[in-house]
Amino acid sequence: MVFRRLSRWAIAVPVALTLAGLAGCGSGEPATSGTSASASASAGGGAKEVTVFAAASLTGTFTELGKTFEAAHPGTTVKFNFGSSATLAQQITQGAPADVFAAASPATMKTVTDASLASAPTTFVRNKLQIAVPADNPAKVDDLKDLTDPKVKVALCAEQVPCGAAAIKALDAAGLKVKPVTLEQDVKATLTKVELGEVDAALVYTTDVIASAGKVKGITFPEADKAINDYPIVTLTKAPAGDLAKQFVDLVLSPQGKDVLTKAGFEAP
Repeated sequence: MVFRRLSRWAIAVPVALTLAGLAGCGSGEPATSGTSASASASAGGGAKEVTVFAAASLTGTFTELGKTFEAAHPGTTVKFNFGSSATLAQQITQGAPADVFAAASPATMKTVTDASLASAPTTFVRNKLQIAVPADNPAKVDDLKDLTDPKVKVALCAEQVPCGAAAIKALDAAGLKVKPVTLEQDVKATLTKVELGEVDAALVYTTDVIASAGKVKGITFPEADKAINDYPIVTLTKAPAGDLAKQFVDLVLSPQGKDVLTKAGFEAP
């Protein structure tokens, strides 16, 4: 009797295990399909990112347009890298991953197009210089000539930076020489020197004076018309998010984009 019971148990266990194994194989197939479907969905949708390299003077306007773009493209993030156009161009040519490049001058854009990393950029706005002074203007600066006074502490952008190149062009047009106490790597840093009261004046873009919201006073001068900077924008050839990049550029060039830019003080090209 005992032998018979043991025999039945010995036979039943392999059968049960076999059936369980078959059942496991049956349930494993949908699990594999489900994983593939999930991976496929993740690859086709979910969070997406478009990376925009843009001149420092575009910080306010592009940040606003970035929020507009994200609202129109749920699940998409616009990542910005703001800075000197010359530095950004160098980063792009050295392989930094980027989708869109918006420069403050054709010269800095040329660095990228000459490297075959972009083609046919579009000029979307223009910008010109103003003299920025502290709100109370302690040095009593009234015009460009006042910047030649050695008692007036002046900040300029470095020569290789678009705002620096424009400053040199404007000063040359006026036949003036200025000895700055500091040369900054982008226009925001140059403006900050004025806002902090570390200098008496600086040459920055009109848009940056407006963006300071009263922290500095802007003084126009006629030679600025001879040193206007064109701003080109382009989708990069190796853009990881090419479609989104094109759509972001389209937003910048659209009437909505132009409205944001002109309200900030940029001029139509």
